[in-house]
Amino acid sequence: MSAPPDVPVAPAPPAPPSRLPPVQPPVMPSVPPVVSSGIGEALRLPGLALTIVAVLLLGFVAQLGLLSQLGHERAQELAFDEFRVQLADGTAPIGQLNADDELWPLGTAMAVLEIPALDLHEVVFEGTTSSVLQDGPGHRRDTVLPGQAGTSVILARQATYGGPFGRLDLLQPGEPFTVTTGQGAHTYHVTGVRREGDPQPPPLAADGGRLTLVTAGGDPFRPDDVLRVDAELVSDPVPTPSRPFRSADLPEQEQAMKGEPGGWVPVMLWAQGIAVAAVGVAWATVRWGKAQAWTVGVPLLGGLGIGLADAVAVLLPNLM
Repeated sequence: MSAPPDVPVAPAPPAPPSRLPPVQPPVMPSVPPVVSSGIGEALRLPGLALTIVAVLLLGFVAQLGLLSQLGHERAQELAFDEFRVQLADGTAPIGQLNADDELWPLGTAMAVLEIPALDLHEVVFEGTTSSVLQDGPGHRRDTVLPGQAGTSVILARQATYGGPFGRLDLLQPGEPFTVTTGQGAHTYHVTGVRREGDPQPPPLAADGGRLTLVTAGGDPFRPDDVLRVDAELVSDPVPTPSRPFRSADLPEQEQAMKGEPGGWVPVMLWAQGIAVAAVGVAWATVRWGKAQAWTVGVPLLGGLGIGLADAVAVLLPNLM
């Protein structure tokens, strides 16, 4: 028997391709760390300090130049509403003492001054300290009230906090104006404008009345003189109650061009708050970044600067 023919053997299937090795990321050349030269670090702190000072100065200027005007207008509005009610009720002040025989507190509304030539309508408060004059004109406490026999004196600011007497030097002799107190409306005529060194007005008659309006002289925010406008009472004088408070009792801080020494305490408190806020802004600049830190820091420091300016204004001359 013959052997069977050879059967061809099928070739083995090709082996599956082996898994490719993972692709390694290209090796980047190492970059040496940037070493600060020290100049940027040295300038960072002074730059931050100057920025903080600029923000504080902005708040200071905003307070004395704009916001103080708004505060003055608001104080006048509230005081006039209250004084009008007192006039209607017959309880407005007519002398130095109240119903309890005590001196009226500083800042009490005493009168309304109206000068048509200056378009001026202001509530007059008791006292002439720098803080009282932030709200409006002040009656010097050792003088009679307007409308009474004798000399009455009213002080007011020239430029800051509304600058009620900023145009006082424009008044001409003969200009009429009125002052309303708890004893009625009283009419005055201007007799003259005088500065330091000018002659004093003549003595008053026994039943005569005079009103002297006082403010700072010179350029706004840079006073170098005291300006006075004298006016003669042309309406009938009204009775003058007893006056136990005399010129010798008037504190120096209520004299013209004086500040309040006690105002240093609020200034120091505001300054401490600013110091804490400045440290906080510096810390936030490092932790958060400049943009985030100043988004929070500018309003904060600006508000503190406004508060500091208001406190410093009490230390400055009361007629500025």
